[in-house]
Amino acid sequence: MGFNIKKLFKYEDEDIFEGNSNEFYDLTPEEALEEENGGSKMILLEPRAYSESQQIADYLKKRNTVVVNLKRVTSDQAKRIIDFLTGTIYAIGGDLQKIGGGIFLCTPNNVNIQGRITDEKEGKDIHDNNDINIEW
Repeated sequence: MGFNIKKLFKYEDEDIFEGNSNEFYDLTPEEALEEENGGSKMILLEPRAYSESQQIADYLKKRNTVVVNLKRVTSDQAKRIIDFLTGTIYAIGGDLQKIGGGIFLCTPNNVNIQGRITDEKEGKDIHDNNDINIEW
């Protein structure tokens, strides 16, 4: 026979002791409706300083997918940004994948990623296609 703290507070209609899996997400009612209707966004960012890490985290908290290009920051800043984003991703139950040289895909837990991009530099059937540009 143990002590039941739930009975002490008499909250039978709602269980306040169960963890909320969305506690780290910050959605306005409009954003929640947009997400429900399949309207989450993919944000492309090229931070120029570590201070922009919080903006990336804010997009993730709003359940947006973020592609981060770290080619415009120093190596030390890039490492700090990835450390910050790793903590954010862990807190929201999301995923972080490297998809190219200095380019990372950050996803919240409402986005499922299938497959992986390999990071091979040389080998059979590996080609450097950095000269391909797209102009719209």
